[in-house]
Amino acid sequence: MDALNQLRNRFTRLNILEKLIAVLVLFFLLPLLLNTLLFLFNSSFPNWITLFELSADVETVIVRPWTLLTYGFFHGSLGHIFWNMLLLYIAGGLMLNLFQKNLFLNTFFVGIIAGGLIYILSYAIFPAFQNHSSALIGSSAGVMAVLIFMASYMPNSPIRVFVFSIPLKYIALFFVFLDVVQIPSSNAGGHIAHLGGAVWGYVYQRSFLSGNDIGAWFMNLVGFFQSFFDTSKPARKSVNRNRSSKSKTGVDQKKIDAILDKIAASGYESLTKEEKEYLFRAGKQ
Repeated sequence: MDALNQLRNRFTRLNILEKLIAVLVLFFLLPLLLNTLLFLFNSSFPNWITLFELSADVETVIVRPWTLLTYGFFHGSLGHIFWNMLLLYIAGGLMLNLFQKNLFLNTFFVGIIAGGLIYILSYAIFPAFQNHSSALIGSSAGVMAVLIFMASYMPNSPIRVFVFSIPLKYIALFFVFLDVVQIPSSNAGGHIAHLGGAVWGYVYQRSFLSGNDIGAWFMNLVGFFQSFFDTSKPARKSVNRNRSSKSKTGVDQKKIDAILDKIAASGYESLTKEEKEYLFRAGKQ
């Protein structure tokens, strides 16, 4: 019981990116443990994963609409989840240093949904997929959405790869190129879903930069369900009509906005060392 409490306490101290990665790793491990238990007790639950994976068949998706999201929580192999989590950790870390957690979650989860929709649509319209059945799992579309969002927002930000520093835009273009050229060879639907997530990441970034948060509906929807099922009496809030630009954490929002405008106009490299450090500290608040 103490070990469980310690594990819960450690989880609560993680930031939102680390929590998401932990949940995705847990969903990778649980099916492996379940299969082992079923084997040891000589039991079977055939094709249980179909309840969560995304089918290319429209009629199946209509019956199981939750699979548009749940398919992103499962991965097919150790390599599959390892590279996804590594890329998510890098791109997600950059994003959370600049933006609030809701923007990160909207980018990731709507990216999964967008990738799933593009996947279903491609099997419905392209002749190459006619009379083919397919199913999809993996968070790659959401990961690509976060990567492309940040690569289009701060394209020249250097990323350390072994002994080299490579601009983020080239890393993003490399993964997009890989997905495009691998469509004819293997996992065509998966690569198309990745591209769907990438498109969402780019469109979301351009929209957000123009002042229109077209992905806010996702966290608003989640918040709606949380408040709908929360029967506790809400705490009364006092309104301070003389709010300053500084929050209770000491972060000057006007200063943050000015730095973000500078990044949008001239790129991340145009920031001074002090501005970069201020953004980093603000992202940890």
